Amino acid sequence: MARRPLPRILSNGTTQIAKSRELARTAADSATDVLHPLITVTRGLRRLAAAGRRRWAATPKDRRGPLLFLAASVILIVALVPYGPLLAVIGLMAAAAWAGRERTPPPATGPDEAQTGRLQSLYEALVPYFSAAEDPAPLYAHDGDWEKVFSSYDFDDDGRISRLLIHYPAYFTDGEADSRARIEQLLHAKSGRGREYHFDWDEEGNELTVTVLPPLPTDIAAQRFVTAPGETVLGFTDPADVQRTLPLTHGEERRDVPPVVWRTGARSTEPHLLITGEPGTGTTTLLRSIALQTLRYGDVVVVDGGGTGEYACLTGREGVLAVECSTGGALASLEWAAHETERRLIAANRARQAGHPAPDDIRNPLWILLDRPSALGHLAAADGREDPQSLLQIPLRHGRAAGVTVVVAEHLENLDFIGDAVRQHTRARVVLGPASAAQLEEVLGAPPHTTPTRNVPPGRGYARLGTGPVLRLQVPATPDPYDNATSEAQRRAVLDLLPERTTPADAAEQAPSEAAGVAGVAVAEG
Repeated sequence: MARRPLPRILSNGTTQIAKSRELARTAADSATDVLHPLITVTRGLRRLAAAGRRRWAATPKDRRGPLLFLAASVILIVALVPYGPLLAVIGLMAAAAWAGRERTPPPATGPDEAQTGRLQSLYEALVPYFSAAEDPAPLYAHDGDWEKVFSSYDFDDDGRISRLLIHYPAYFTDGEADSRARIEQLLHAKSGRGREYHFDWDEEGNELTVTVLPPLPTDIAAQRFVTAPGETVLGFTDPADVQRTLPLTHGEERRDVPPVVWRTGARSTEPHLLITGEPGTGTTTLLRSIALQTLRYGDVVVVDGGGTGEYACLTGREGVLAVECSTGGALASLEWAAHETERRLIAANRARQAGHPAPDDIRNPLWILLDRPSALGHLAAADGREDPQSLLQIPLRHGRAAGVTVVVAEHLENLDFIGDAVRQHTRARVVLGPASAAQLEEVLGAPPHTTPTRNVPPGRGYARLGTGPVLRLQVPATPDPYDNATSEAQRRAVLDLLPERTTPADAAEQAPSEAAGVAGVAVAEG
């Protein structure tokens, strides 16, 4: 039996079928767009009819007669009014169009069940602190409404509170540090540990704003900062706390970061700096960063009380007058610094009396960087010598007028061995590493407005310049380039900032003693 051939439409495959389907789909979409008003009105009429049937079914039987009479009266009145039927049809079509529109459900607003539970738990925890028995209409009460006091709130991706605005009663003692500290500690514990919170108290409006702070950048390496002479970048902080940014480079990336700038000189109100922190928190790194910045404009004397060799990269460099690790060398360098301060004061005084500008040899700033003076004090006491800190009294007292700046770094547990002169004249303070609120207040003179965390990266801490606010601080990475643990990128960044080597390392070790002797003779002759 002969096989009959397939029709042409089937023999050509699925190409024509696909084209036909696409054409039909396009025609259907076009018809839907053209007939969309009619579809909307029809859907509206169906919904109005369904609503009328539900209304008629819900009407008691004894009231259906009067309802029919009322409907018939309305229809009769509309029919007798000029243009009444036309207006009735227009009104019916408008009502049908409104009822038949596509209604999208509104987006979900407000907290979900878990977030509501967090807010309610936090509200209950604040009740004992923000309530009083004699209050006739308390804002805070057990099983109360948290929406009255939490007017604004935000949550992060993990469902934890990231921002919260709290209203509290006017009789709360928000002017007392202890009362505020209790509230801050409670909010820190209930909102989630391991994060740093900023507390902004508005005493006039009786409001407290709690904000979770983002971590400070830790990938900023040492580099040439865009600063003027007399300005030193201690580190970087939050954008809302300063009114200035610095352009920085990170590989091929360029960005602007808010800095903590310390200003020194004759008009500075905080001419000297005290750095403290636990071992390994970055105090030596900050001293090394300050040294690299100040060598652009002045001379540096480095005294390493710990004797760890962390400043060996500075030995023999241009502008580095001495890098001392021994007790004898440290005493000689600090004695020379005291005589140099006196010489500068005498030269400046003579120039002012004669009506001349200051001599050129005293215009160059002199920086004294002293790391771990307590260790030097113990060694000097064992050898029967004076405490090296006693030689800092003259540079600390008269350094601002003589162009001499003193920076002292000491471990937090050895602060009791810091002399009174250092404590009185170091108005700029930095605390690095984990520290309690009491320790921060003792060193900085004021508590921070954030909650310190226990796990922080190296170089992370707080800074306060004079009577200014307490700022969060992240020190730029400035490791020892001779350390094997230093990465190649950070090693190269530090080496590029070092001045040229002008004196061999062996000869540089004898320079401080000779300089001290020459300075002593010069002061005696003066």
